[in-house]
Amino acid sequence: MQVSSFGYLGLSVSDLSRWKSFGVDFLGLGVASEDADTIKFRNDDRAWRIAAHRGDADDIAYAGFEVANANALAAIRDKLQEGGVVIEEVTADLRKQRGVKDLVVCRDPDGLRVEIFYGPLEKFDTPFRSGCVASGFVTGDQGLGHIVLMTPDLPRMRGFYSGILGFKLSDTIDIPISGELTISLEFYHCNRRHHTVALGPTMGPGGKKLHHFMLQVASLDDVGFALDRVTRYGVPLRNTLGRHTNDHMVSFYAATPSGFEVEFGTGARTVDDEDWSVVSHEKISTWGHVPVA
Repeated sequence: MQVSSFGYLGLSVSDLSRWKSFGVDFLGLGVASEDADTIKFRNDDRAWRIAAHRGDADDIAYAGFEVANANALAAIRDKLQEGGVVIEEVTADLRKQRGVKDLVVCRDPDGLRVEIFYGPLEKFDTPFRSGCVASGFVTGDQGLGHIVLMTPDLPRMRGFYSGILGFKLSDTIDIPISGELTISLEFYHCNRRHHTVALGPTMGPGGKKLHHFMLQVASLDDVGFALDRVTRYGVPLRNTLGRHTNDHMVSFYAATPSGFEVEFGTGARTVDDEDWSVVSHEKISTWGHVPVA
């Protein structure tokens, strides 16, 4: 048994009001619920996908990964315990907050809270309609999108996400810096999406765990309209429009109100394990994705 998709994302943010505007007006998400300390966003028929919680970290707070059913959850629990991972207590209140039948909570080697769940609440009775993404978001069996985590100990993180949770390596990008120095990025899938989790080395002290999260839309026009909103709402652009070498996604990167980035893109190719071969790349992008000062 292994994780089947990236189900939800929790963020610790210092400015909830800016995140509400960023999520709705710029990203095209909908508000699922809100109170003084938490805003939950949706972008499909799930009750929610992204939660912004009031906090000081301005970083990822937790990642929720879905499994198919109770048997799959029990199998993941067993693998975690066999791997020496501490399982944290789960309360009925937490199940209610997350809107799931059941979940297992633990920490990855860098201390990130990881929640593995089954039975999420869906809201087909109140269909999601984005205010500015006409084509809709690509989710379904591919999950919410992907996250890129920066780590000081890549081998231990690889052992957790691949060895225990069952993510499979899609490919690597090994970027020559100077002389014998190379930065290696590893990309892992758990379904047809090219990568659900990517791992890279922490660059310097005090960096965030989350480099970026990715949202995929169904049309190039919606990526273009989002680029127009970068100017309209004064969102800092981090990388120009480009196409990645490995997943072939056409996307751009923008800064969130918390400082980490969001990738907004379309057109990524998918993985078929029957005929997929792991390869390596020397460049992140075929064209574009030029850093913006």
